[in-house]
Amino acid sequence: MNSSTPASSPPNQSTNHLKRSMQTRHLVMLSLGGAIGTGLFLNSGGVIAQTGPVGAMLAYFIGGVIAYLVMLCLGELAVHVPDSGAFSTYATRFINPATGYMIAWLYWLTWTATLGTEFTAAGILMQHWFPQVSVWIWCALFAAIIFLSNVFSTRVFAETEFFLAFIKVATVLIFIILGGCAIFGVMPGFQPAPLLHNLTAQGWFPNGLMPILVTMLAVNFAFSGMELIGVAAGETDNPGKTIPKAINAALLRLLIFFVGTIFIIAALIPFEQLGLTKSPFVLVFERMGIPYAADIMNFVIITALLSTANSGLYAASRMMWSLSQQNMLPKAFGKLTRRGIPLNALMFSMIGGLASLLTSVFAATTIYTHLLSIAAFTMVIVWMSVALSHYRFRKQFLAQGGQLHDLTYRAPFFPVVPIAAFVLCFITCLGMAFDPSLLGGLIGCLLFIAGCYASYYKWYAPAQQ
Repeated sequence: MNSSTPASSPPNQSTNHLKRSMQTRHLVMLSLGGAIGTGLFLNSGGVIAQTGPVGAMLAYFIGGVIAYLVMLCLGELAVHVPDSGAFSTYATRFINPATGYMIAWLYWLTWTATLGTEFTAAGILMQHWFPQVSVWIWCALFAAIIFLSNVFSTRVFAETEFFLAFIKVATVLIFIILGGCAIFGVMPGFQPAPLLHNLTAQGWFPNGLMPILVTMLAVNFAFSGMELIGVAAGETDNPGKTIPKAINAALLRLLIFFVGTIFIIAALIPFEQLGLTKSPFVLVFERMGIPYAADIMNFVIITALLSTANSGLYAASRMMWSLSQQNMLPKAFGKLTRRGIPLNALMFSMIGGLASLLTSVFAATTIYTHLLSIAAFTMVIVWMSVALSHYRFRKQFLAQGGQLHDLTYRAPFFPVVPIAAFVLCFITCLGMAFDPSLLGGLIGCLLFIAGCYASYYKWYAPAQQ
């Protein structure tokens, strides 16, 4: 397979099929579940602390716009070429096979590192109740639970994720409603500061504009998970109908949830009190003085983090399965159980989750920051490949005589959308170079990318000639 493959040809088929058992409701909740995790429940406090309240709202709004542009590109690709290899398949066909190989491994690294961030964050939050229990013990327990959730069947996974994501969505809605009551003075026993006091007490941008650029990587990570719609396309019933609906429904909800949540947090808590050691959601409920509300919120947030890990393990294992189907990994990784589960790929993809066990040696917040930087950078590179693949796909489709009305779903304002998505993602990556704490992760990711290309040209390119 190479970049000259006709744009209108069907995706490769194999007798080793994944099962098409996901519906629109599963896709919407899968994308919401993947996105609503540490980026909102824990890391949002760190973003507000760095950028200030107004800067954080601006950063999350820009992040939502970038995510939407990328999802428009992905929607057209996923409807026309539904495949669980998603980004790897698109990059292989519409950029070149070496890039497709690199993107597959990069997306795998994104989600296996995300497993580590979710387990570590959940372990940190468990210390709210059990400060004497080491974080790594909770990480090990959560890793076992998530692995078992993915082992049984796609249907079990989808229903589990639907339930967990529903809890997240309900939690955010309740938080926004109660927070709004507190802001406008209708919360009994709560005396808030003037509405805009915390938002502007230190100025609109107390630390300047540069922190907004630096934190954009973390903000985009908060929206990561939206692209799971593309991964799930290969296991979706009637993708031409369900995928566009899922993209539009999920993105609108996420933008409201994220910007609304940041406004509530920033309005109620002085930004100097925020950070990574405690969820800003818990801080808000503690400030409100609602009995047991902080404990309930802490529990719900941990559930939410495990939901994201659940989605992440699914995504990472399917990407390994896709590589195996393309003969870029041993066939063992493409072997399915009788229930249609790539078990070997699942087990290998737990590597990132097990990295959270390093909290037994290093500070939990240090492990979390490094895993976050890796997951965020690799995700943005994958998004860039989606934008470029869409640009190349549409050009190739029209050059081969295709008509726009032949596309079941097409992204609007071509070529502005893919170009804008690519450029904005690239600018986001540059922010990583300006943060000394993320520089090591940046160098490691660049070396990983170089290693992917080197291994492809050494082992796989000669075999395809």
